Amino acid sequence: MPEIIASLPLSFWISVVAIIVLLALSGFFSGSETALTAASRARIHHWVKQGNKRASTVEHLIKDKERLIGALLLGNNLVNILATSLTTSVLIALFGDSGVLYATIAMTALVVIFSEVLPKTWAISNADKFAVGVAPIVRPIVALFAPITFGIQKLVNAILHATGARRMDEEEEVSAQDELRGTVDFLHSEGEVIKNDRDMLGGILDLSALEVSDVMVHRTKMLALDADMPTEQLVQEILESPFTRIPLWRENQDNIVGVVHAKDLLRAMFKVGGKVEKLDFDAIVSKPWFVPETTPVQAQLNAFLREKAHFALVVDEYGEVEGLLTLEDILEEIVGEIADEHDEVMEGAQKQPDGSYIVDGSLPIRDLNRALDWKLPDDNATTIAGLVVDEAKMIPSVNQTFTFHGMRFRVLKKERNRITQLKIFTANPQPPKPVG
Repeated sequence: MPEIIASLPLSFWISVVAIIVLLALSGFFSGSETALTAASRARIHHWVKQGNKRASTVEHLIKDKERLIGALLLGNNLVNILATSLTTSVLIALFGDSGVLYATIAMTALVVIFSEVLPKTWAISNADKFAVGVAPIVRPIVALFAPITFGIQKLVNAILHATGARRMDEEEEVSAQDELRGTVDFLHSEGEVIKNDRDMLGGILDLSALEVSDVMVHRTKMLALDADMPTEQLVQEILESPFTRIPLWRENQDNIVGVVHAKDLLRAMFKVGGKVEKLDFDAIVSKPWFVPETTPVQAQLNAFLREKAHFALVVDEYGEVEGLLTLEDILEEIVGEIADEHDEVMEGAQKQPDGSYIVDGSLPIRDLNRALDWKLPDDNATTIAGLVVDEAKMIPSVNQTFTFHGMRFRVLKKERNRITQLKIFTANPQPPKPVG
């Protein structure tokens, strides 16, 4: 055996060294592709902000992933084909025609282990640092292969267009918000993000998709007082109310003429020595602020902050009052229900011994989903009663039961055509586990 090895020509050893180098290059291309496509864009951007120049190179490369992947795949295939050709040539020289079989077996094992599995496993285990490390080498390679990859991209796009195949960036691209929401949900499922933090982040992301009509206090639950009632009675009603700001109406409840702040009332009462008959009520009533029901919640939050206000009345397209909105209502969409020690865990929903819930029909779907971690859709309806009507395509009767979205809904109470109370329970409750 040593004699055979010693008799091998120099060209053989040059070919062996070339094959090893080509396999290493193949591993480099495979690992680089995996790392650069799996790298966290958020972490890379954070490193760029810190002044990391290599991270800036990574960010530049992954902006055009088609060009990047095309160049890396082109380089990888070139070195693999060349390595296979050299191996075949060497083994044919040693073993004759059977060298083709030996070359196929050998190169399959070598490429899979050392050019695919090993570098990709290494790269995926620490994708961000791996990507930063290889970026300065990959960038000139991408630039070198740019004309070829450009032509390949055009050809591939033409074939996809001709076959009717859809491109992700044209029809199914995931928005940054959906990507962030998916990341938070995944981290929650992994136990790295608690439910409250997940809900808060989700609430922030949802603000841009909500309108004030989705989060307002509906007119049926809104406290408004008649401005023409006796002053003493009006003062008593305001002071006994649990609310700080109360709308006042005149002639009919749609004609809101002002808003009184309890603190302004107390200040005015102090100035007149508590004598209600000397109170100038008109002086403490502020002008109401009306906003359309289609106003985006994010825009209304910005308006509240800009105007240093906390209270607005919501009107429909005909100018009729639909409800009211406070700054607290918007904040609750982010942080959840803001309650004190006298409030229920979730107002409007009471858990029953059998695991079901008795729910007010006017309770927002979003509040139920957040409090109970349900997944009821709120695209076509705001309240739980609205969801039942939307799904049933009818006005249900009392005791009528419906099943959808993995839940059962039974109508318990109605007022005219409005569902006021429901019982909700899982459609397929799990049987109790045997003890012992």
